[in-house]
Amino acid sequence: MSTTDLDTIVGELGRLIQAVDAGALRALEERIASAPRVYVAGAGRTGLVVRAFAMRLMHLGLEVHVVGDVTTPAFRSGDLLVIGSGSGETGGLRVLAERAKALGGELVVMTTVPTSTIGRLADLVVRLDAPSPKATPRPGESAPPASAQPMGSLFEQGLLLVLDAVVMRLAAARGQSSEQMFTRHANLE
Repeated sequence: MSTTDLDTIVGELGRLIQAVDAGALRALEERIASAPRVYVAGAGRTGLVVRAFAMRLMHLGLEVHVVGDVTTPAFRSGDLLVIGSGSGETGGLRVLAERAKALGGELVVMTTVPTSTIGRLADLVVRLDAPSPKATPRPGESAPPASAQPMGSLFEQGLLLVLDAVVMRLAAARGQSSEQMFTRHANLE
């Protein structure tokens, strides 16, 4: 591997991060901070990223659940569902979004296509300007810039970084140090 490849990835991530709406991130932080419970969902590699986000929210002391885990309790009115979906059209995630809204919950989607089906259902959309092989921009919507990386890698990497930044801001707002967060880390390893 050459450092040129790494430079390419870092450059793409820098452009993606600069394009994220800071106001949308603040709104996401506020929704997470005020939600009685936070649920996360995603598919494939994006699903792995949202699971990592759930882990950090747990480290902050928040009540958080990954949709589909066998210990996930019933979703209730007022709960928050955060979905990661590059295309905003993944079938199973669309069903979850519709169900969460029908149950009176709040919905946030992190996506490349704000006008996607899930984007239109969401109370808040955080756009990550990255290509997704399954995403098709709607008429009048600009396509994200191309990426040198395969498939949805740029979206998935950007999602991890953006969500880690949200965790940092939530930790600061809650007065939580890394050491305090670590006291909640798994100890049956």
